Amino acid sequence: MRTTVRLDDDILEEAKRYALDRGTTLTAVLEEALRELLARRGQRAAGAEPPLLPTFRGRGLRPGVDLHDTDALLDALEVAEDAGP
Repeated sequence: MRTTVRLDDDILEEAKRYALDRGTTLTAVLEEALRELLARRGQRAAGAEPPLLPTFRGRGLRPGVDLHDTDALLDALEVAEDAGP
């Protein structure tokens, strides 16, 4: 596929020199660079640890609370608000 991209002149010249030094084409250099960038992005996302969330008072979920049931969760929150501190 053909496409047009705009590159900074310095980056383009460096990429051309890189291709020439390795006996390859500018297209091959750009494809390799994009593949490496996209592969690193995928590895980072897959290997990333989920963030730790702060907890406040209590010992986790209340019995019977289903985090996948929005209506039940909202009901449980309303009951907790009505009960007060």
